[in-house]
Amino acid sequence: MIKHVLSPLDFSVQELEDLMDLANDIEKYPDKYAHACAGKQLATLFYEPSTRTRLSFESAMLSLGGNVLGFASADSSSAAKGESVSDTIRVISCYADICAMRHPKEGAPLVASMKSSIPVINAGDGGHQHPTQTMTDLLSIRSLKGSISNMTVGLCGDLKFGRTVHSLINALVRYPGINFVLISPPELRVPDYIIDDVLKPNNVPYTECTELEEAMPKLDILYMTRVQKERFFNEEEYLRMKDSYILDRAKMELAKKDMLVLHPLPRVNEISVEVDDDPRAAYFKQAQYGKYIRMALILTLLRLSGAVPMELPS
Repeated sequence: MIKHVLSPLDFSVQELEDLMDLANDIEKYPDKYAHACAGKQLATLFYEPSTRTRLSFESAMLSLGGNVLGFASADSSSAAKGESVSDTIRVISCYADICAMRHPKEGAPLVASMKSSIPVINAGDGGHQHPTQTMTDLLSIRSLKGSISNMTVGLCGDLKFGRTVHSLINALVRYPGINFVLISPPELRVPDYIIDDVLKPNNVPYTECTELEEAMPKLDILYMTRVQKERFFNEEEYLRMKDSYILDRAKMELAKKDMLVLHPLPRVNEISVEVDDDPRAAYFKQAQYGKYIRMALILTLLRLSGAVPMELPS
């Protein structure tokens, strides 16, 4: 049976732990996995611009000894001629063994998975989900903090349209002792369905605030996000809110000595470059972890485990 990854909830907590164990082993012993995907092809179908996600998928497959094909924008694919996602994936299934898809429309990877004869990985669909970024975030937290449980996580910026935020909340509520601080302007607060369908039913404590300075001393993790211009229909509204929160050295002085700063990137100006040298700034290391978790995911979905035997998630 083909396994697709459309949401971080497609893996149980134990399956995620196994995936992260494999990613950590790849980090330590990359040579063990250098030929694990020899003869395999990854298709990267990116209907939306991307740097880290697309290149980390490509780097992951190449580092496993496989090959990559695909396109980096809808304009350079037959989508520009009107081809449907369903038809595209049927064709790509003839050429590749596994596919990573990013699309501006929510649910497009789900549609693709229903017609695909190869595993489909959702690499981001509109403001909906971004499961491999969430897996990257979880691996970063576990690797750098030693655990994912019992911590206060601040999510700051665009909590309304931020698919990375929505995916991360969905994933973290399954771990014990998680407490959220949701920091945003009122216009960009987390959607009601996240509160009503995810936080409240799981009895996860959360607070909402508009001031980053107020939240800083409480946090074990600060997850910064940019205000996404591409999600706004009104340029004036974007310009009004894009500089709502800027993390700088002065704000970092309010934080715990072992707090981690994460960011899915790209950043615009929401984290000052003066923060980059702070040992708590982990966002570039986070990007590196993204490659390792995607290598582990590719191996798992292709039922190729390199040197480490793994069970395929059901």
